[in-house]
Amino acid sequence: MPEGSLGGGATGLRRDPLHQRSRARGRTGLGALALQLGLQALRAAGNRPRPPSASPQHAHVRAAQRMNRAAGMLAVSVLLDSAVEHYRGSFHNRAMYTPLLSSTLALGASGHGSGDRRNAAHPVRDGIYGLALAVGVGGTAFHLYNVAKRPGGFSWLNLFYGAPLGAPAALSIAGMLGLTAERVRDNPDTERPDVLGYPAGRAMAAVTAAGLMGTVAEVGLLHFRGAYHNPAMFLPVIVPPISAAILAEAALGPRRNRAFARGWLRATAWLGVVGMGFHALGVARNMGGWRNWSQNLLNGPPLPAPPSFTALSLAGLGALDLLENSHDD
Repeated sequence: MPEGSLGGGATGLRRDPLHQRSRARGRTGLGALALQLGLQALRAAGNRPRPPSASPQHAHVRAAQRMNRAAGMLAVSVLLDSAVEHYRGSFHNRAMYTPLLSSTLALGASGHGSGDRRNAAHPVRDGIYGLALAVGVGGTAFHLYNVAKRPGGFSWLNLFYGAPLGAPAALSIAGMLGLTAERVRDNPDTERPDVLGYPAGRAMAAVTAAGLMGTVAEVGLLHFRGAYHNPAMFLPVIVPPISAAILAEAALGPRRNRAFARGWLRATAWLGVVGMGFHALGVARNMGGWRNWSQNLLNGPPLPAPPSFTALSLAGLGALDLLENSHDD
């Protein structure tokens, strides 16, 4: 056997331990990131409880403003994501411009609501948020039709590469958050704000929990398409479901101090920021990196997607504000 072959074989044998150590480092990094998120939740749980608000009305307005900010962040995510995806689809259907317009209006309404300290709903914001809800429902119907009409119907291949089913739903959730914020403001004479006859805090906790699980389903599908090649891709299908379970318990359970729930929701919010960084690295790994941004932004992992977790976590924190400052029992 030629000497070079022996050398090549020896080199191949030497690569195995290096490969194993590399994989071990990846698992260690994942564990460290998960540990950091958990420690942040525990640290927040140990903080002193905030003093009660002197005025329930002011507490309601602050909770409404937090929901306005959450709706605005979701609107930004939808705006940027739909702009990229629909541009990739060449806007072949004129209706593809609708979510851009609606999410832009929702963003403006959310910015206005975030600075509005009045104890009253705003009719223009109400209309804009209602439009966002309707556009999201219509967009979901369009995306379902897009997947169903492909050969094979609702197959794994079409779910992977067809129109994303969860994207328009994010716009609907943004509209629901905004509408709820207006309903909370519109309860100036009662100690407990209601939404359609239900306590606002419990209703928003349930809606946010459902939104988190829908987002997890979408992320899980797309990360499965990517074969979970990076261990960090498991984090958004592990951490947010715990937040969803915490909020579901808050919606159904007794009223009590929820310091740990706040800490875990903050950790989930940071996960959205970290995820955006990972997606930016994913874009950089494509041929040409960020120098070829005009192509790699279309083909790489979607940058606007992870902040959806941040927005929904803010909404969850707003729901906890209402639960802790209102008598829902």
